[in-house]
Amino acid sequence: MARTLEQLQQQYNSAAKAQKPGMPPMGPRGGGPRGAGMSGKPKDTRKTLGRLLAYMKPYTGRFVGVLICMLVSTLTSLIGAYLLAPIINRLTVEVIPGAPVELSAAEQVADGIISRVAAWLHLPDVMGYILAALAVLGGVYLVGIVTTYLQSRLMLSVSLRITEHIRNDLFVKLQALPVRYFDAHPTGELMSRFTNDIDNIDMMLNNSLTTLVSGTVTLIGTFVFMITTSWVLTLVTVLFVPLLARGGVLIGGRSRKFYKGQQAALGAVNGYMEETVTGQKVVKVFNHEAECVEEFKTLNNDMRDKQFKAQFWGGVMGPIMHNISMISYGVTVGVGGVLMCTAGLTPGALTVFANYSRQFSMPISQLSMQTTVLFAALAGAERVFQVMDADPEAPNGPQALSAAGMQGDVVMTNVTFGYRPDKIVLRNISLYAHPGQKIAFVGSTGAGKTTVTNLLSRFYDIEEGSITIDGVDIKDYKREELRQNIAMVLQDTHLFTGTVRENIRYGRPDATDEEVEAAAKTASAHSFIMRLQDGYDTLLEGDGANLSQGQRQLLNIARAALSNAPILVLDEATSSVDTRTERHIEHGMDRLMKNRTTFVIAHRLSTVRNADAILVLEQGEIIERGSHEELLAMKGRYYDLYTGVTELA
Repeated sequence: MARTLEQLQQQYNSAAKAQKPGMPPMGPRGGGPRGAGMSGKPKDTRKTLGRLLAYMKPYTGRFVGVLICMLVSTLTSLIGAYLLAPIINRLTVEVIPGAPVELSAAEQVADGIISRVAAWLHLPDVMGYILAALAVLGGVYLVGIVTTYLQSRLMLSVSLRITEHIRNDLFVKLQALPVRYFDAHPTGELMSRFTNDIDNIDMMLNNSLTTLVSGTVTLIGTFVFMITTSWVLTLVTVLFVPLLARGGVLIGGRSRKFYKGQQAALGAVNGYMEETVTGQKVVKVFNHEAECVEEFKTLNNDMRDKQFKAQFWGGVMGPIMHNISMISYGVTVGVGGVLMCTAGLTPGALTVFANYSRQFSMPISQLSMQTTVLFAALAGAERVFQVMDADPEAPNGPQALSAAGMQGDVVMTNVTFGYRPDKIVLRNISLYAHPGQKIAFVGSTGAGKTTVTNLLSRFYDIEEGSITIDGVDIKDYKREELRQNIAMVLQDTHLFTGTVRENIRYGRPDATDEEVEAAAKTASAHSFIMRLQDGYDTLLEGDGANLSQGQRQLLNIARAALSNAPILVLDEATSSVDTRTERHIEHGMDRLMKNRTTFVIAHRLSTVRNADAILVLEQGEIIERGSHEELLAMKGRYYDLYTGVTELA
């Protein structure tokens, strides 16, 4: 039965609510349900804007250049429009000889400039005057074209560099986050930060920010030119500003609300798509296609509804603002006609002011429309910063020790741990593993087997008890060096895009080709690699899709063999390998485990018979410990599991 919209949104937009109480988060190293991403709803717009400004600070010089270009471009636009006044006035006198045309001081200045240019070019009479005016206009607009080009180029360069910086910081932060974070947040939610959210930031920087600044400059410049032309008409135009501003605020507020919902719905859809595509084989095996389609339709319809509202209120602002500005334009022209007949306003001044009236309302409309883009970008920015603000792994202490030369003598003493404080997973666990020993964990699913190895690698830190290696508490080691000394082969294989050689070398980047091949032979992977089309240089498709599951696991084993780590963790390492292949690699596994402290988690009890010690875990406690023969002689839980009286579950 398909889940409801509320259930789906809860799962994909609220990690805390989606996770079942007491269960460890689901991820590559543990069982349990996987949580969800963040809601994507901005909570502190001012703080978010301040952080974006911090990213812009290194490019202050370029922003100054952009501002200068904007100022020059705006001035050329305003001056070019104003130069129409003397041309129209001169033609008015020519067409209507004796017409009363009284030039204002500004018009006299413009007329004088054109006249001097005409005299310098030796262009007499009215036609010469017009040609001179066209030459001046051409020069003014040419400067405007050049400065607009420079402004666009500079702003594009700055916006791309800023988004590159944000994207880099986000990726770097992801590498610093603990495993706990990835266990609690779907991959699709995190990927949407790199795509949708950062794209919204780029759109704001490249388009909206330029529009906001240039609109403000145009608004101020137009007002200055308007008031020098006619203060009466300026007053008429300004009277419409509150109406334009109020309309922008009202529509922008609703638009902002719906853009927040749109971003959250988009994150939920991305999370569901990532989960479903990744688990497509499981979907098909259990014939769950119809339910998946229904659940996706539910999320998709919700996103459609929220996108409709967001896009509608974002799109309706333009026409509303345009119509209000056209009303302002019409009223201004009407009053200007009266002033031309009664107060001596020149035809040129009225024409110029009519243009200025439209220019004055246009920036207001643009500023109002850009608020929707700004809100979407701020919503996306806050979602990005939420990831950046997540608590990273605890840094190494100032006295952190090097793990070089580690032997692998592991001791756990009275370790108690829970993924959540109210639900304990391990209770008072104590164990030891001497260098070269093979320790096996068996028990029911959820008994805490994988959790023990998670703690050993410090994917999670314990609150009670201690874990030491070579007599040193693992918290005293440098975290990265500790993990360099622990090789892991997990049940879930993961291969990166690249060649077979590069994937094996992931275990030790400085390994030679000969060492890579030796590791492959240790894992019994060499023979099948050589049968591939290009051998070790065969390019692997997405997560090794062109290999079988068993072959992918063999490459993971080879990767661990290459690392030369003194401690080895095999978490169901052979679960994806058939029985024949399992027997084939037994000798290779023995070579791999030689002189290494090895922890083996297995459901196939036949794979742990030769372990030095087998630990049976149930409900977070070690209930039995001993060799295979000793445990069989005890006729306890292990005996029941091995003889089939009860099953691992």
